[in-house]
Amino acid sequence: MAEAWKRLKYATRLLLRKNPAGRGLTVFPDDVFLVSYPRSGNTWTRFLIGNLIYDAEPITFANVESRIPEIYLFPDPKLRSLARPRVLKSHEYFDPRYGTTIYIVRDPRDVAVSTYHYSIKRRDIPDDCSIAAFIPRFLRGEFFVDWGTWAEHVASWHSTRNGRNDFLLLRYEDMLQEPVEHLRKISSLLHIGADSERLNRAVELSSARRMRELEQAQSKNWKLTQNTRQDKPFVRKAKDGTWHEELPADCVQLLEDAWGGLMTTLGYPLAYPKTGHPVHVGVPLGSSGT
Repeated sequence: MAEAWKRLKYATRLLLRKNPAGRGLTVFPDDVFLVSYPRSGNTWTRFLIGNLIYDAEPITFANVESRIPEIYLFPDPKLRSLARPRVLKSHEYFDPRYGTTIYIVRDPRDVAVSTYHYSIKRRDIPDDCSIAAFIPRFLRGEFFVDWGTWAEHVASWHSTRNGRNDFLLLRYEDMLQEPVEHLRKISSLLHIGADSERLNRAVELSSARRMRELEQAQSKNWKLTQNTRQDKPFVRKAKDGTWHEELPADCVQLLEDAWGGLMTTLGYPLAYPKTGHPVHVGVPLGSSGT
């Protein structure tokens, strides 16, 4: 009965043209896309870009969807009605229709940790699911089935667009270290004249501290978090390298065995290089990591 109701609801939404656009989005030639695999810093980057463009009114969780909307929250007719050029958030694997694209990539070991906590927040897994039990499922792409695995997603963009003038690949870790300089790169791609004062202001308005404060006040109304657990934060540590503290060593090995080649290409050092000698891992082999 529940499944039949879901199908009826989907068909009704489709008939009323209220189904989220997603991959069926109408793409215009002047669109700008902010793309990443989930849990890779996309929301933070939306705040950065939004606070750069709309400097008269800071971005919040209450207005971000009207400024840089996510294509999975609105039907195509609604998105087509927006003023152009549009800046849109997407998690799509490579789409040849996309023109100017900013792609955010993050160390998959940190993506795995972040996805684990987000899956608890979304009630996709129970509290007592260990991260060791979670990682094999993450490797199979079970939690983001529409977008494949981390490696499939990243490779689909890196192998087709890297090096093009209309494509900017940014590592989340580098953005954390030098947010002003990387926002300057974004402003150049978007042809936005921005001096240091404007860039610094956008970075400050997008700080993890401010985003946490906004989340506490607005998470019950933001579409991405309103139906999730309110005792679990959406904006967590907002730093790199948390996998050292939270991932069991055997889980690190699983991730690196599967995706080590692409990780190395992107500049992420392996804890277990092909020599077989471990470099440094924060959690002992075989521990639960929780």
